[in-house]
Amino acid sequence: MPANQIDRQLIADLTAREEKRLEDQSPRSHEMYQRAIKHMPMGVASTYHARDPYPVYYTHGKGPHIWTVDGQEIADFHNGYGCMVQGHAHPLIVEAIQKRAPLGTQFGLPTEDAIIMAEHLAGAFKLPQWRFVNSGSEATMDAIRVARGFTGREPIVKMFGSYHGHHDYVMVSLGVADFGDVGPRDDYRSISYGAGIPQSSIDLTVAVPFNDVENTNKRIERMVAEGNAPAALIMEPAMMNLGVVLPEPGFLEGVRAITRKHGIVLIFDEVKTGICTARGGAVERWGVVPDMICLGKALAGGTPCGAIGGNAEIMARVNDGTVFQVGTYSGNPLSMAAARASFEQVMTDDAYAHLNHLNDRIIAGCDAVCEKYGFPGTTVGISSKGCVNFADGKITDYESFIKHQDPELVALAWLYNFNRGVVIAPGREEEWTLSITHTDADIDLYVGAFDALISDVTA
Repeated sequence: MPANQIDRQLIADLTAREEKRLEDQSPRSHEMYQRAIKHMPMGVASTYHARDPYPVYYTHGKGPHIWTVDGQEIADFHNGYGCMVQGHAHPLIVEAIQKRAPLGTQFGLPTEDAIIMAEHLAGAFKLPQWRFVNSGSEATMDAIRVARGFTGREPIVKMFGSYHGHHDYVMVSLGVADFGDVGPRDDYRSISYGAGIPQSSIDLTVAVPFNDVENTNKRIERMVAEGNAPAALIMEPAMMNLGVVLPEPGFLEGVRAITRKHGIVLIFDEVKTGICTARGGAVERWGVVPDMICLGKALAGGTPCGAIGGNAEIMARVNDGTVFQVGTYSGNPLSMAAARASFEQVMTDDAYAHLNHLNDRIIAGCDAVCEKYGFPGTTVGISSKGCVNFADGKITDYESFIKHQDPELVALAWLYNFNRGVVIAPGREEEWTLSITHTDADIDLYVGAFDALISDVTA
């Protein structure tokens, strides 16, 4: 079935039906929203938690499941955007936190667990020097500052459409409705992601297309020729906010060569790929070692934590005090204890083998559904991460994502999943994140919800 033959009125009718079903099942969430909106914009702690007409609120989680305030048990394929790859309330992580808490939860002073975690990360990610922060956003913010201090340059380059946190320098060229006014691929315009971003920050941030070595090289060569060489190129080695977009063969190697040629600090944002896809993230999976790495999300089993890794030459600028990398809660004892328990006891070789098994099953199941109904969907995934692209063409970057991905079907998929006991990440960039506590039965539940969706939209 070609995408243009999908009945749009049918999708609208199904969306209305499924939305009513959700609202009928969530009266307490609606009541809680009415209370929350009085003191919290959109009724939530973060805009990414919001949902129209109101969000669903949750009470607790155990293993692969979470519970809503209305008592619904939900198989969690959202997992805090990947933070909870260990599963909710993993007993070994809970035990580590319980042992640490009575000894003191915060000092603003060093502890041994931070040293041990730095040693672990140095071995896994092939970079010798590490600092800890409290989130992925802090990690990318500080990594860019270190890169600027090391090079003495100010401009940075990022991939168009990639999300690297909520600080000003990376809230640029992130989301557009279409590419009509963005410019040619070797000269994309820099576009603010919402209000409040200074024009100076926008002007210092240049976007290039993912999976396109040629046009990335053209843009950087022109910047260098104009005396505007970048301090850093920051990128996700696999884009994880467009569902999942994997690097094409040779792309990471090509970017590594370009940045090395011009003395540009190559930063891998492994906030989503690190820990979730392999113990050593993309470095382990694809073998390309950047100059710096940013970690977050899954690093510390659901406690706030991020990390910055770098080579010895770059991190010397932090070591000698040239660049100030600071944070009151950096290396927080609770987060370090949780991170250590996760790394040493939870995310084992067997855990990754289980994730790979589950991801293979969910991909095979969704592929079979698409084939069964002649539906133009494609699956992509690695380890704990994956998605179905509701697209009639291959997605290799943000431009092709905007062109091919069907936002109405993505929104409908979220509703179908929720109403059948599954929650996934919301929005046009829908993806799943598995945890090591998911079972084959959870995979069958997900594939069953997907089958129900595709059966109805192709009727």
